[in-house]
Amino acid sequence: MAISTWDEVRTAYQVARIGTVSGAAQALGVHHATVIRHIDALEGQLGVKLFQRHARGYTATEAGHDLLRVAQATDDQFAQLAGRLKGKGEGVAGDLVVTSLEILSNLLTPALVDFQQAHRDVTIHALHGDRVFRLEYGEAHVAIRAGNAPDDPDNVVQPLGRLAFALYAAQNYLDRHGLPRTDAELAGHGFVGPEDAASRAPFYQWMARTVPEARTVLRTTEARVMLDAVRAGAGLGFSTPSNARGLVEVMPPREEWSVSLWLVTHVDLHRSTKVQSFLRHLKKAAADWEGVVR
Repeated sequence: MAISTWDEVRTAYQVARIGTVSGAAQALGVHHATVIRHIDALEGQLGVKLFQRHARGYTATEAGHDLLRVAQATDDQFAQLAGRLKGKGEGVAGDLVVTSLEILSNLLTPALVDFQQAHRDVTIHALHGDRVFRLEYGEAHVAIRAGNAPDDPDNVVQPLGRLAFALYAAQNYLDRHGLPRTDAELAGHGFVGPEDAASRAPFYQWMARTVPEARTVLRTTEARVMLDAVRAGAGLGFSTPSNARGLVEVMPPREEWSVSLWLVTHVDLHRSTKVQSFLRHLKKAAADWEGVVR
């Protein structure tokens, strides 16, 4: 028999999560008799016991745990849907969630601040990290992604430019080891690189082909740590020009080291006033970004 309402499933989920009828009733804002009625009705429809009743409260049975997992996933999807719907209004207000590369922060953050100051009713959420935030679940309104063009058919993808990378070192490192003049001389120098030797970044792929693996003397998972290590004199390392203040350029940017940047929005939100306003603002700001070539 089909389950009649989401309310009954949601009630069972709260009972399983909290463990008591009174606690679930408080969380849902209903009378405890409503909670008991929902549980009884749901168990009757499913033909199984979802909970063991005892003096201390309710304990989920195996079937109850199965329902808990399904209800949790459904509740998460409702929350994600709510995030998407928030971006559909006609005004420039509410939350604006932007996900990007941490290495772009010094370029992107001023643009985010300027947009918020121009639209005081907007709250900016700037998300960074290795995880790809899913636009289809409303985890972000706008994403700036690097590498190959995203190919999800539900996304609108626009080129933002190519981000330049050059090879840098600290002056104290060069004082000790000298300045390499050719690619062949690089084998005699130490490098700072990624923990993942198979990184897909084009400049690290080039480094893997050009420099002996043993010459990568410091590896890390964080771009900021890599740059700190180069500044401390650990070895040569790659950086964008805008992040390389105080470092010496060892080799200038090369096309084969550059990375394509993409503006990505979900088709459902792409035409909303808020997203379109931000895209126009960001494209104008990006035209002046150091090291980004259109």
